[in-house]
Amino acid sequence: MNRTMPHPIRQLKYDAFPKLLREIPQPPKMLYIRGEMPGEDYTYLCVVGSRRTSIYGRRMCASLIAGLAKHKIAIASGLALGIDAEAHKAALDVGLPTVACLPSSLDEESLYPVANRPLAARILARGGALLSEYKPQHKAMVHNFIARNRIMSGLSKATLIIEAGEKSGTLITARLALDYNREVMGIPHELGRETGAGVNRLLREGATLVRNSQDILETLGIKPVEPTQDTLPTDLTEIESKVLVALTDALVRDELIERTELSAQDTNIALSSLLIRGLITERLGKIERV
Repeated sequence: MNRTMPHPIRQLKYDAFPKLLREIPQPPKMLYIRGEMPGEDYTYLCVVGSRRTSIYGRRMCASLIAGLAKHKIAIASGLALGIDAEAHKAALDVGLPTVACLPSSLDEESLYPVANRPLAARILARGGALLSEYKPQHKAMVHNFIARNRIMSGLSKATLIIEAGEKSGTLITARLALDYNREVMGIPHELGRETGAGVNRLLREGATLVRNSQDILETLGIKPVEPTQDTLPTDLTEIESKVLVALTDALVRDELIERTELSAQDTNIALSSLLIRGLITERLGKIERV
């Protein structure tokens, strides 16, 4: 093991696994970890979806996870490109712990996917964890992905599917969760789009339909905390924070510019960023926080 790197690889023995993970058929005998697992009082929510994401999928992922802030919820996902990465980022944005379950080992040379190694570093820097059942120098292989999926769905009380095509590997995670007698949730997707065909079918077959963050909390058996205006992501720019703080009610753009005393250009740039991240919405010409 490389003991000199930040957040060195350690062994996590069976007795230290999250309780729900110990209950699944054929749990891992041993896990390797970098970083720190959330406390035992946290409820895990697995959030997964297509690698081929849409703007709608990214926006919904950010918005739904933002609505879980201030609750003892940890987001588990697979660090894959697409919705998995968006889920980790959304959790980090609002200060929720996140755990990435990998199909490779945890050493820097093997960590998969390469494109998300900076995200893995960010997860560790913010107090999260990387998990794998593979010893160092293990490169990800095809059969490792299903094994990885059983870990992230197994440690979670419920699995939320954001986007999934008809043949998406995401559906395997959903089936595993069902096999473990865990809740499976999904958000409805626009008809005719391949990235939503799989999740729409899950909903037709009885998965719990999610309209907002409160639906997720109810499924997890968690009493919602009344939202407060100071619940802001921790990595906003000063201008973005000023815009969000000003949105105590729905405003048209001119009213928002007047309230923030910002220039129209700065306000519009901030609004574009906040819209992409799903932190605000615009309806009938008025802008409001999600």
